[in-house]
This record gives sequence, structure tokens and C-alpha cells, in this order.
Amino acid sequence: MALVTTDPTINEGPLFAEVDMASDFNAPIVRATVVQASTIFYDTPATLAPSGVLQIGPCNDPLDKAERLLGEAAGHGSQLVVFPEAFVGGYPRGSDFGVSIGNRTAKGREEFRKYHSAAIDVPGPEVDRLAAMAGKYKVHLVMGVIERDGYTLYCTVLFFDSQGHYLGKHRKIMPTALERIIWGFGDGSTIPVFETPIGKIGAAICWENRMPLLRTAMYAKGIEIYCAPTADARDVWQASMTHISLEGGCFVLSANQFCRRKDYPPPPEYVFAGTEEDLTPDSVVCAGGSVIISPSGAVLAGPNYDGEALISADLDLGEIARAKFDFDVVGHYSRPEVLSLTVKDHPTNPVTFTSTSKNSEDNTK
Repeated sequence: MALVTTDPTINEGPLFAEVDMASDFNAPIVRATVVQASTIFYDTPATLAPSGVLQIGPCNDPLDKAERLLGEAAGHGSQLVVFPEAFVGGYPRGSDFGVSIGNRTAKGREEFRKYHSAAIDVPGPEVDRLAAMAGKYKVHLVMGVIERDGYTLYCTVLFFDSQGHYLGKHRKIMPTALERIIWGFGDGSTIPVFETPIGKIGAAICWENRMPLLRTAMYAKGIEIYCAPTADARDVWQASMTHISLEGGCFVLSANQFCRRKDYPPPPEYVFAGTEEDLTPDSVVCAGGSVIISPSGAVLAGPNYDGEALISADLDLGEIARAKFDFDVVGHYSRPEVLSLTVKDHPTNPVTFTSTSKNSEDNTK
């Protein structure tokens, strides 16, 4: 599969070192890349690839996919690389898992078992491998995964710094439509914004980007580079991304997969419910549309609907202050005495065990 950069001149500049956010007057420039590529469905090891393998040219063998893409982005000088929603573990596009109201099928249960098997534990060995990849290529990495917590799955984004450290995660707080039968709901404890040497980075996933209160919480944490991994390739998605950049005065980096029917297992193992008979192996089932937008609403790179690609742009962080001069949604353009938001950011556990020490028990006798 051929991978391209949106701007053919992007390779001509020097590689940028870590920037000093404390510099007095010169706003730093950060080179960022969003990855537009398909996952290897039901095959997490193939998606992640063995460490050290880097394939040149078309990817007929998927065993090095994530690392190859990360290596290519780093080769373009990228300091930040954002992957799509559910890149590790897979986005089960077209599947209904055998569910109708009041009924579930044996085949659907088996589909969920396989999907559960392809998910990853956080922390876990796959997280360690992703951290090692980020450290190897000296990039900040934002990766969409399917997280397994016991027998509940979450659509999650993982964050890594350029030294190979796992920073934390965001769990999607509101799965969309049929996603709710396979994914759990994140709580307020995983809505992080991480302060890094290249800016304050956070993420919201797909349609939760349309939730104004969630966005406001992230703005209040000072987000500067707003990552939006998604599965939505429709034209209207671009309007949402532009609005967020203007509303938040931040850079918006949206990464989507580009998938054809042949990127998923063939029928009858995997069936696109209601459309399978209309699809050929080369039919596009997710057209991408990955994009990078500035705080002023200017499109810096993308949207790309042509195929798998690395979409890169240089982010002038000085644009944030210029945009905030006009509109700071949680600063000078807020009215907290009229409108305010309270975020419950503690973990919500269904069961809490309270242990009583032996001494306390003895005192009650």
C-alpha cells in the first residue's frame, strides 16, 4: 500500500528537536502527523508488529504495520503521531454481533469472543510495545485501541511521550448507537490533558467530539493540541473539526482509517450486515477524511479521501495565543456567574470493598 504525505515538500525541512515551551518570544513549531490506514482486524499482533521490523514499499505482509507507519512519520520529522480510533483491536464496522431487541445469536456471541480476544489490557504487554516504539522513534504517540478490562471492552486512546513513557488513557465516555452493545462507558477520571514539551495534548473519540460539555472540560484543562481519532468519514465531520478548532482556539488533529472490504475477514466469518451483497473486495467501507486544522480554522493538511496516507503539517503554537485573543471560551469569553460546568472526575466503580482492621473489630466487641 502506497503511503503519501499531503505536502510533497514536507520531507525537505530539517528534523525538529524537542521544543522549549518556556521560551520568551519565539513560538515553537511542532511537526505533527495523522495516520490514515486500516487495521488488521482480529489480529492485534499483526497490527503492532515485531519490534525492529521496518518494511519498505507496499505492505503486503501486515506484520509490521503500526511500527512501519510510525517509522515513516518519524522519518518525515514528526514529533507527534496520531492514529485512528480503534486502530489496535479494530473498529467492527458493519457488524451487528447478532443482536436484535430481545435476542442474541450464538454466532454473535462468538464474534464478541474473538473481538474480546483481539483487545488489549492496559497496562499490558502491548502497551509496553507501543511505549518502546514511541521511545525508539522519539515521537509523542496517540494511539486508538480497544481496551479489555475483564470482560468489558472500552474504546480507548493511549498517550505516550517521546522518551517511551506511557502517560495515560482516555476512555470514550459515550459510544454511539450499536457501539453500546460492545463497549463500556468511560467515566470522568479518564479525560486527561497532558502537558508535554510540545504542548498540552488530549483527545476525544469520534462522536463524543459533538458533546459540548466534554469539549468544555478539555478546554478548561488548557488543551492546545486536540486529537480526534474517529470512524466518521462523512463530509459533515469536517464542519465539526473546524468548529472545535475555532471554539477551543486549539489545533485539531483528526485521524480516521481508510478501509476496503478486503481489509476485513471475508464472509461468512465477517459480514457487513445489510450491505454485504453489494460489496466487492475493493469496495471502500471507510473513506478516511483525516485532517489537521489550525486554531483559526484554517485547514493545514487534508482532508484526504484518496487512500492510506500520512498527513502532516507544521503547527505554529503561536497561533493559539493569536486565536485566544479573539475568543477564549473558558477565559475572557466566559460568564461563570451565568453559566458554569462541574465535572465529576473521580472513578466510578460498581463495587467498593471496605476493609475493617482487626483492631477496629476488636473495639466493637
